[in-house]
Amino acid sequence: MSTSAPRRKIVIFDVEGVLLPKNRYLAFEVGRFISFPQFIKFLFFGILYEIGILSLESALKRIFKLFQNFSIEELLDIFRKMSLLPHVEATFIKLREKGLKTALISSGLPQVIVESLATRLKADYAFGLELETNKSILTGNIKGDVIRKNGKALVMKKIFNKANISKKDCVIVADDRNNTSIFYPEALKIGYNPDFMIVRKADYIIKKNLLELVSILEKAPVHMQEPLLQNEVVRETIHASGFFVIVIAIRLGIYQAVFVLSLITLIYTASELARMENRSIPIVSSITLKAATFSERYEFTTAPIFLALGITLSLLLFPTPINYASIAIVSFGDSAASIFGKLFGRTPVPFNKGKSLEGSVVGLAFAFLGAAIFLHPLQAFVGAIVAILMESLPLPISDNISTPLTTGALLTLLF
Repeated sequence: MSTSAPRRKIVIFDVEGVLLPKNRYLAFEVGRFISFPQFIKFLFFGILYEIGILSLESALKRIFKLFQNFSIEELLDIFRKMSLLPHVEATFIKLREKGLKTALISSGLPQVIVESLATRLKADYAFGLELETNKSILTGNIKGDVIRKNGKALVMKKIFNKANISKKDCVIVADDRNNTSIFYPEALKIGYNPDFMIVRKADYIIKKNLLELVSILEKAPVHMQEPLLQNEVVRETIHASGFFVIVIAIRLGIYQAVFVLSLITLIYTASELARMENRSIPIVSSITLKAATFSERYEFTTAPIFLALGITLSLLLFPTPINYASIAIVSFGDSAASIFGKLFGRTPVPFNKGKSLEGSVVGLAFAFLGAAIFLHPLQAFVGAIVAILMESLPLPISDNISTPLTTGALLTLLF
């Protein structure tokens, strides 16, 4: 006897990275009103959380100390000027039309902000961290279930009781590892531009248009193949241009190439910081904007910085020509895999639903060709195999770093 899939009753959304640009509100909107030393502290605590040294609760308590003496009204005024990520409002309209309830849960945003967003989107439930105030002025102290370890699971129990539902009634949409505790086996789990932990656990992956969620709920076919957009061509061209660092290193020297790449990275970083302030740096900002995805237009994009770091470390850590081969592999292999995966990808990689087998095969071929410029064909083939495996694995570190470093290290040990 066959059983049909359960009819879902509620869609639960993580907020930052799904509905709002990730880290935009506190870091770049509220953050512009604190001093530069305080902003550096903010970034420092955020990095310590990202690499696992600080817990979420510990990091947030330190961060909100920096916002002491802000008023609740100031926080709301800043939030009201923010733009949502693309297609968010249209998605909520469609969900209401289908008779679905919606809930917003955020571990990093205050309850008053999440409630304001819920009002705007006509969501049914809103949960965020609790701010301690004195006459509507922040004391710098915070509390609440959402900031505790597995705190979102505690919030889910409250939703289950209020809405009289169970885990099998839920659709959960999230982007990062802080949501794994609510990715229940019984629920329908959607990863939106997800990190490595969410990729492993998600039933579906959405990378661009949040409205794809509606198609998934309607059980419409969701294909791996996607139209290739102009911004993707630009970004992959920039990615492939990493090969020119090798040309600079051969002509001028490795340390000179590192200096040039570091200078370009600093200019790019300045451009992104300016963009967060609605300003621009001539030429640089226009190029990065053309390369940005829909969500990246609202966020600080770190991928080029990670690529520059991967290339720099490869140049400095590995002997020539293995360092050059590692850079050629990440420059050509990743770019080809991304472009051909979007053009022809239909078969998801079993352990990473965000990648396609077709893209990986083409990426392997281009990685081999790039490495073969500097290495014996056997060495080039081994390097390409390792690189494409690293590129397709859902790992906690950017493949712009893990791919060249792992490839270079293994080639150095073997050959």
